[in-house]
Amino acid sequence: MVIIAVLLLSVSMAAAARVPAAVAPDCNTTCGNVKVPYPFGMGPRHCYRQPGFKLICDHRSTPPRLLLGDSGEFEVADIFLENNTMRVRSSHGLNVSTSTGRGRWSLGGDRVGVQPPPYVLLPDFNEFILTGCNVQATLVRDGSIVSGCASFCSATNDGELVTGTFAPNGTICSNIGCCQSTIPIDDATYDVRIRRLDLDDGGPRPKVDAAAGGDLPLNVIIAETGWLSQDIASYLNNPEHSPRPKAGLRRVPVILQWAVPHGAATTDLDTRACPGDAARSICKSTNSECRDEAYYTLRGYSCQCKEGYQGNPYLTGGCQDIKECDRKEEHGCFGDCQELPGKFSCRCPRGTYGNPKVRNGCVRPTVETGHNSGLIIGLSVASGPCILILVLGALLLIRDFEQRKVNMLRRKWFSQNRGQLLKQLVSHRTDIAERMIIPLGELEKATNNFDQARKVGGGGHGTVYKGILSDLHVVAIKKSKIVVKREIDEFINEVAILSQVIHKNIVKLHGCCLETEVPLLAYEFISNGTLNDHLHIEALNSLPWRDRLRIASEIGKALAYLHSGISAPVLHRDIKPSNILLDDALTAKVSDFGASRYILMDQTGVTTTLVQGTRGYLDPMYYYTGRLSDKSDVYSFGVLLIELLTRKKPTLYVSSEGDGLAAHFATLFAEGNLLKIVDPQVVKEGGREVEEAAALAVSCIKLRGEERPTMRQVEMALEALVAPGEHAIEDLAAKTDEEKHVALSYPSASRRSNIEDPSRCYSLEEEFMFSARYPR
Repeated sequence: MVIIAVLLLSVSMAAAARVPAAVAPDCNTTCGNVKVPYPFGMGPRHCYRQPGFKLICDHRSTPPRLLLGDSGEFEVADIFLENNTMRVRSSHGLNVSTSTGRGRWSLGGDRVGVQPPPYVLLPDFNEFILTGCNVQATLVRDGSIVSGCASFCSATNDGELVTGTFAPNGTICSNIGCCQSTIPIDDATYDVRIRRLDLDDGGPRPKVDAAAGGDLPLNVIIAETGWLSQDIASYLNNPEHSPRPKAGLRRVPVILQWAVPHGAATTDLDTRACPGDAARSICKSTNSECRDEAYYTLRGYSCQCKEGYQGNPYLTGGCQDIKECDRKEEHGCFGDCQELPGKFSCRCPRGTYGNPKVRNGCVRPTVETGHNSGLIIGLSVASGPCILILVLGALLLIRDFEQRKVNMLRRKWFSQNRGQLLKQLVSHRTDIAERMIIPLGELEKATNNFDQARKVGGGGHGTVYKGILSDLHVVAIKKSKIVVKREIDEFINEVAILSQVIHKNIVKLHGCCLETEVPLLAYEFISNGTLNDHLHIEALNSLPWRDRLRIASEIGKALAYLHSGISAPVLHRDIKPSNILLDDALTAKVSDFGASRYILMDQTGVTTTLVQGTRGYLDPMYYYTGRLSDKSDVYSFGVLLIELLTRKKPTLYVSSEGDGLAAHFATLFAEGNLLKIVDPQVVKEGGREVEEAAALAVSCIKLRGEERPTMRQVEMALEALVAPGEHAIEDLAAKTDEEKHVALSYPSASRRSNIEDPSRCYSLEEEFMFSARYPR
């Protein structure tokens, strides 16, 4: 198993030397075809700012190669002062242990006594690439997942593998033979974890011809976005039967971000200001400015020439005035151009008028004003009153026209924002439709024209402002982030659902406004933030166990009401702590119904064309089949209950075995080792209730939906736990057996000691989905 690592750099960084006024004559500024601008340099110590910026020109090759550091493993292709980036190519591959499936990608500086280099991987401009069959690769940083993907191969009846399939646009892998994912967080060191995804259901295995690629090589690559092509992927999967690509596989490009360190505290993350001493030390040109380059891990500063100047800001006099007038048409000037410090002026030549920034925009007057000045003055005096009347009339016409235009736009936006759809959805309650419509002026007054000071947050479906309506109701006004018709339908869907739902644990809707380009929604203002805000805090102790249990019970009541308490059942589809609001009394309020769906009373589910939800909370059966049912909400609720028990985030958690939070919790529960994962505060405060709640959570996350309880059963079980001294989960399971309903199908705390085989096997789908932990 080979991983093509794109960077492995070991450089040390010492105190910065004095920056020269200009590059010394004995300092070379080119190596082969690559320019080497200061603060980078080659040769003597005064040719570069500090050791981290020392480069080596290797003259043993033709043309010469510019190398990072002394190892010669990485070749510099370009250095950009404008945005503090560089493109490097790797010629180094390293082996990963086949027994552990682990490896490391590093820029250097991860060894004891070695400072980190002034380079990091530039976020969003590089990607994580995997080629191979039935394998999952994960990129990890400091114990948290950064990126990852899975690659599968389909075997025909003849044993031939189908690999290297790309998406229709020809650039992105479709997870058959290869896969790609963006790397969103910069760092100098990442860990790579590999795991095989093999079926373990005891069934017959397909016969795959090894000669046709049954034992394909595995490659994990970090490369510049856009490097991977169809021929490269095909060659990596089958090097013996595919032509070698023209692009060298041992010269894989990667984009780095660099910054100049200064002092012990290199940056202020609160103010993001560039200290005066750093600016004076680093930026030597008068016409330059210092910029903080703090990213997730990168710490340092950079210099940029001011607008209207170009050159090298790290050298005295390095930023020179751009001579726009030498190429004035390229800068949009077609008249007389005059150079000014850092800018230029453009005007029409003498004797002409018009627009000098448009070709042929300056023209000569058609009337000889010198011979007709008397006539012009006379006509001007005589026509003065007429002009005044015409101006007043024109103003009135313009005002009337603008009002008509506003009314037309409001009607257009009402139609565009699916106003008719809202009327149809609530057609059986005309009083609701009339109450739901709020004029735009009312909301503008409530938010002081949507002042940023009134902004209180935002979610996946919009930005939220705080306002006070004329009836003195304090409301949260959501300004939807809508760009496509589907999202408009989701917004109207949320309005239609909330307008007909009345429950103390579901956020109350006051109305909506469809008279703007972006629809607006006004619902009750919940002042105390989200469950996520209260649960995941840095303090040692979080919410007390009794509050967590009560909140879970209230969420269960709300979902049970949505599933079976109204005429048209509603599936929420996105249950997670950030969608649970808490008031001052910590009462739970379920919110964000933009992804919700109606289902008919006689339906067990509905098939959707687009899977929606949050990874980590998403029902794996719904993810694979697109079949949405009430048991999908049950699964999400089970993950949320596990989060309340463990105080760990499903979107970030990964066990030492590579399992996600749900899978690891279920395994530890079966083994009787819950103390390894449950929040110590919960263990101390909860007692036997913790085991009962854990058993309920495990029953909710069973892979098969029919084995999960209904939300009404979950509600009853939680009510029994909330009531002191009652443990009615076993009674509930027995009762549902007698009523021929689906049993809760989990061992209670009192029966767990009788389990003979605590082990648990997972199918490929279950194993893969339990390990899914990427946020939406």
